[in-house]
Amino acid sequence: MKIEIEFTEPLLGTLAGKKDIAEDYITNKHPDSPQGDELDVLVNIDEEVANGSTIFNFDEKGKFLWDYQIKGFFKDACSMLRRVPDTQSKKLTAFKKVIDGLIFPAPRKIYLDLADKTTFTERPLRAQTAQGERIALARSETAPIGSKITVDITCLDKKLDKLVIEWLDYGAIRGLGQWRNSGMGRFKYLIK
Repeated sequence: MKIEIEFTEPLLGTLAGKKDIAEDYITNKHPDSPQGDELDVLVNIDEEVANGSTIFNFDEKGKFLWDYQIKGFFKDACSMLRRVPDTQSKKLTAFKKVIDGLIFPAPRKIYLDLADKTTFTERPLRAQTAQGERIALARSETAPIGSKITVDITCLDKKLDKLVIEWLDYGAIRGLGQWRNSGMGRFKYLIK
């Protein structure tokens, strides 16, 4: 199923802008080892602009999301919707395993069709610690409202198509990417 997603709220970049932090994070998240194309994008990071920020992955063709970020969104959506009675997600057992093994977003690099230039958004990060409340600032590259992605979702079990729709409906109110709790990354979608 081909899905066009149009962002109704800004989408924030998720890649650590500092090359060594990004490389460590990518390397530590892989059970085996990262694929070469995941580390290749790190060569392009402009230290002065990205230092202390999160940015979008990018290469010579443009800014993009990785296919596994869509899978991560599906896992987050399913995890939350499992708490809601009478949802399809509530009935799905071993949901992470099902999403990993039976649902495949493509292409590997899902390019952003930007509505305008990206900007940066600063926001507070709050944490309750033993020493009291701590506040720091976070800065993220931001794709504007109206930006789009197109992704092909292959479900090896066609019964999973209705779950993907349920998760997309949830994403329309929760969002995709960073700072979803504030509504960033909300979208509308069209099945083509």
